[in-house]
Amino acid sequence: MRVGFGVLGPVVAWDADADGRAIALKGPRHRAVLARLIVARRRVVPVSRLIEDLWTEPPPGAVGAVRTFVAALRRALEPQRPPRTPARLLVTEGPGYALRADPDAVDAWRFEQDVADAATLPPDGALPRLEEALGRWRGPAYAEFADEGWARGERSRLAELRLHAVERQAEARLALGRAAEAVPDLEAHLAEHPWREGAWRALALALYRTGRQGDALAVLRRARTLLVEQLGVDPGPELRRLETDILGQAPHLDPTAARGGAAAQVWADATAAYDRTVASGARTRLESTVGLLRDLSMTGGGGLLTARQQRVAAVAAAEELGDPELTARVIGAYDVPAIWTRLDDPEQAASIVRAAERTLAALAADFPADPGASDHGPPGHEAPGDRAPGDGAPGDGAISPGPPSHEAPREGPTGPGAPGRRLRGHEGSGRDTPGSWPVGHDAMRARLLATIAVESRGGRSERGRQAARQAEEIARRLDDPGALAFALNGVFMQSFERAGLAPRRDATGAELIALSARHGLVPFEVLGHLIRVQARSALGDFAAADRHAAAAERLGERHERPLVGVFTAWYRALRLAATGPADEAAVEAAYRNAAARLGGAGMPGLEHGLLPLALLCLRVERGRPAPTDADLDWGPYAPWARPLVLLAQARRAEAAAALRTVPEPPRDLLLEALWCLTGRAAIAVGDRETIARAHAALTPAAAELAGAGSGLLTLGPVSRHLTDLAEALR
Repeated sequence: MRVGFGVLGPVVAWDADADGRAIALKGPRHRAVLARLIVARRRVVPVSRLIEDLWTEPPPGAVGAVRTFVAALRRALEPQRPPRTPARLLVTEGPGYALRADPDAVDAWRFEQDVADAATLPPDGALPRLEEALGRWRGPAYAEFADEGWARGERSRLAELRLHAVERQAEARLALGRAAEAVPDLEAHLAEHPWREGAWRALALALYRTGRQGDALAVLRRARTLLVEQLGVDPGPELRRLETDILGQAPHLDPTAARGGAAAQVWADATAAYDRTVASGARTRLESTVGLLRDLSMTGGGGLLTARQQRVAAVAAAEELGDPELTARVIGAYDVPAIWTRLDDPEQAASIVRAAERTLAALAADFPADPGASDHGPPGHEAPGDRAPGDGAPGDGAISPGPPSHEAPREGPTGPGAPGRRLRGHEGSGRDTPGSWPVGHDAMRARLLATIAVESRGGRSERGRQAARQAEEIARRLDDPGALAFALNGVFMQSFERAGLAPRRDATGAELIALSARHGLVPFEVLGHLIRVQARSALGDFAAADRHAAAAERLGERHERPLVGVFTAWYRALRLAATGPADEAAVEAAYRNAAARLGGAGMPGLEHGLLPLALLCLRVERGRPAPTDADLDWGPYAPWARPLVLLAQARRAEAAAALRTVPEPPRDLLLEALWCLTGRAAIAVGDRETIARAHAALTPAAAELAGAGSGLLTLGPVSRHLTDLAEALR
């Protein structure tokens, strides 16, 4: 089981795999041993030092007592460990013991990391991180060991870091215009710690920005009195300057000026007018909110997390009103481009898909379909777009003339959807479309179907692919650029039914760039460039990938899209791995730097397990064993990593057993990479059945670089893996 430890309050432990079930730690000396090892932060504490820390006057049997405490702790922390097998958590090493807890297993360690991460983030990203960090505290650190010398330094350090976090939280709230929220926490903070001048300054500024100038000045006077009368010192220059500025109502103290000058003032005036003139229960507020959430999501970090949460709430609020058209607009307006094929929050995505399906059904009930036409198509029907570009027969809704399915479009605006391209097969088609529906409802329907396609990514259900095809067909027939761009995002997300489809995705990216550039759809233009970075990388065309990465970065910088840099940093690490020098350390450093940019970016579906996977692929591609560090968190990639890790530990039989349980890879951007890892493990253990399956799955991608289609990592040419797999079958 995975064990968590809490020291921000009384010392406790819990089973992280059983919804936080408490683990009994027996008596106070057992907890003292555990706490002392946590203070050591994974380092060895000699038995002699433990004895000194546990007893003022050690008893004759102190060594045996310590061993008894350790044995009891091991039984509590690793109850399923077989007899006479080495402990993996509380280990014996050299002259003493160490607790090899994961970096995120101890609440104090996570608290420190959260505070450190918050220091690198803008206020909207820092605030939720700080709130989460402060929420870990249950009382004074190492509460029952307040008088122990070995705990004193750590308690003081953590307490000071907590005070710092409280003040940084207040600063973030002030920067975000949430001054009223900062006041009560600062007042409580200063009641316990009245000597912190930064907190006095923040409280006075928060009061001033909530229209309480007199209270702000009173706070500054109170701070002066405390400092002069009890410490004999005058307030520092920042407090004195703030008092002068408040008395003079300095313009820079205005919250809108502090957050952006004239642009911020326009925002403040417009939102104030909106609040005054639009009734609080007006339905238009929901639609306006979704527009804001769409823009907020593209800021990354806390903005993206908030947007995802509030999106679900907005959809639920629209459904409560019982108006399918309103609900369709609210769902469809959140057309946020998606480039990564693993969902950040599968439960939220599933709830959005269910709402979209309910709304489609409600709209269909209002406007019954013609006989034989429905969202799902009649039995045996092949919807437009089922084939790759260029594979279609006349009249099937394909783009003419399109590139053959095995060729990628040339650089420049020559791909599908570029100027001069002509659509055929859509005029008056009406197939899969209720003939009696108004055009406005068709547009809603296209966006609902695109939403289903995007939010169903990575799965094996045919519904996602079907929804993508139908959304594209409707959007092309309506000549609606915005709906078509959203639909093409769905087409991209549903283009992983087999390996080797980088050329098809390249064509989708080319069309998105041309379409978006013509119609000013900047977010989808960025998406198109990032898709082509992935696709051209898969095809080994790094010169073209470089151009698209640079174009995406220019657009991201010009239009304030910070997440673009996250993806291009990973691309450059991939490029170094694929084409750079053989210095593995340099490549690993590039991957670690790219991974650092993911911290706080608000994309857990991308972040979780990615760095260990990239390092594994780097080692496998270079013929080296998998990393075996105990603290590696493989995340969702654990099933594919585990056989190789076991092989690196010389546990061949266990590796073979683990390989038999490995599922087929998800249909996403890492399809080829995970099949290559599976194939490598199968070759090593001689599993001919799995070797054959891997060979068959990878054959369509013979011309690609394994994993490079993700834009993140690679295992080298698929052809090389195919050769090794074929050789193993002989």
